[in-house]
Amino acid sequence: MQKSISSKAYRKLVDWLRESRESRGWSMRDLGERIGEPHSFVQKVESMERRIDVYELVQYCKALEQDPHIAIRIVQEAS
Repeated sequence: MQKSISSKAYRKLVDWLRESRESRGWSMRDLGERIGEPHSFVQKVESMERRIDVYELVQYCKALEQDPHIAIRIVQEAS
């Protein structure tokens, strides 16, 4: 089994999260404040240095006003 952080599906998920943040005009710092994490957390997620778990994904989506079901669908379709 391939490590999720290096998979094409995970890359698509991270790209979607980054695009969602950028489409709102938010910096990494802005999103970090909304999820209660430092901007370095967001940077590590977006550069794929750090994998987020399911709970963190839901919080990320909530902050971005995105449906977490879309995130799951992105991973399913890319797998």
